[in-house]
Amino acid sequence: MASSADDDSLQNLILGLLFGLIALVIFLLVGIVIWHKGHSAKPAKSGGAPVAAMVAPAAAAVPPIAVVTETVTVTIPDGASVNVGANGVVAFYFATGSADLAPGAAEALAAVIKGVQGGRKAVISGYHDTTGDAAVNEQLAKKRAEMVRDVLTGLGVPAAKVDLQKPGETAGSGNNAEARRVEVKLVD
Repeated sequence: MASSADDDSLQNLILGLLFGLIALVIFLLVGIVIWHKGHSAKPAKSGGAPVAAMVAPAAAAVPPIAVVTETVTVTIPDGASVNVGANGVVAFYFATGSADLAPGAAEALAAVIKGVQGGRKAVISGYHDTTGDAAVNEQLAKKRAEMVRDVLTGLGVPAAKVDLQKPGETAGSGNNAEARRVEVKLVD
């Protein structure tokens, strides 16, 4: 029996380290994007002309920087992927038996953060496929939703702006790969 407990604690340690590494990579990517945007927005030095005089006329006619007009999907091997939809729903797809976010999740997380900064609230719901034990799948769906919530709050989203909501039916629609997902709906 001691061997089984040792195996479980070793597995938990490895999973904890893996989640920490994934969170670190996501933080790094988001930090680089934020740093890059902050540095690329600085105006060039002028030859003595006031910067406000150079920026003011252009600032009045600046169109929105980005408008989501189509769905962008990034597919990662092993079934994990991300889908940023134009309808205010961001979907994180997971590999079988895993609660690890796809490596391409930084862009989707940034879309959610931008929505929350714009005054919206993130409602997170976890779904699972229909293979295997239903109770285990339901716990895995909850764990996946908590992972997305924890990453968002770790990236500075206020906990009051994030709501975990268990759907009425946790078994997701579509094929098994589409069913293993966490949906983040941005609501007013």
